[in-house]
Amino acid sequence: MKKIVAWKPLPEDVLAYLQQHAQVVQVDAAQHDTFVAALKDADGGIGSSVKITPAMLEGATRLKALSTISVGFDQFDVADLTRRGIVLAHTPDVLTESTADTVFSLILASARRVVELADWVKAGHWQHSIGPAQFGVDVQGKTLGIVGLGRIGGAVARRAALGFNMKVLYTNRSANPQAEAAYGARRVGLAELLATSDFVCLQVPLTAETKHLIGAAELKSMKKSAILINASRGATVDEAALIEALQKGTIHGAGLDVFETEPLPADSPLLKLANVVALPHIGSATHETRHAMARNAAENLVAALDGTLAVNVVNREVLAA
Repeated sequence: MKKIVAWKPLPEDVLAYLQQHAQVVQVDAAQHDTFVAALKDADGGIGSSVKITPAMLEGATRLKALSTISVGFDQFDVADLTRRGIVLAHTPDVLTESTADTVFSLILASARRVVELADWVKAGHWQHSIGPAQFGVDVQGKTLGIVGLGRIGGAVARRAALGFNMKVLYTNRSANPQAEAAYGARRVGLAELLATSDFVCLQVPLTAETKHLIGAAELKSMKKSAILINASRGATVDEAALIEALQKGTIHGAGLDVFETEPLPADSPLLKLANVVALPHIGSATHETRHAMARNAAENLVAALDGTLAVNVVNREVLAA
């Protein structure tokens, strides 16, 4: 019987589904040696939020497939997996809408100071009708610049254009004619997007090219009134440069669901800034979506082990071989 290692707790029905197809060994990834030992004679593995290094896979000669319960796969050395003939699967579609909801909640919360003012009310400061000191800025009718118009970027564009009558600009390696037709999105260079957007939203995967894509120079080129939104990966932004820009008023504010170090250290200067909305990487974290992601990852893994997986494959070269 095939053996699967699960390094993240799975919903009961998803675990039961996997157990119909294989023996499932559940491990705590924090127990590193036990985890690595379990991988040695496994056919497949499923989990998320843990870095899987080439060293951890030494001697895991039976391993045919790994399935991550996420859309991002920067926790894996994809080239190394491909060399070993290990299929890597991910869950790009099931989390699109809930992640776009999170992105839009950051846009609204940052613009209207929702978190800051909710805390202000709870602290008993609302003694008389509010004045300009509590005013925010409009979202509707503004210009949203989306860096990376893939699935999630497209879902954000739909909310912006159809729900909030926003002008949508985007940069992307290739044009997105569907978004242009449906939402009036206009493709521009990064420089123009940064200079003209009221909200700059990052929706790119973390790669060598996108690491610190937004640094001091990029922040300086944004409008002083602009708000940066990042719910992609923390390292796409130079956090030290962002902190300085927020402290100096180079940009108006930031809505962040991701950080260079997660969990965000308690002494991070970001936590002292009133113009920052910081969330604990909740991108797709709803009961419905996380369940759908786990189920999707399990189905991906079973199909990969059967040699029938045709979708959600990160390294297609393995299938070709």
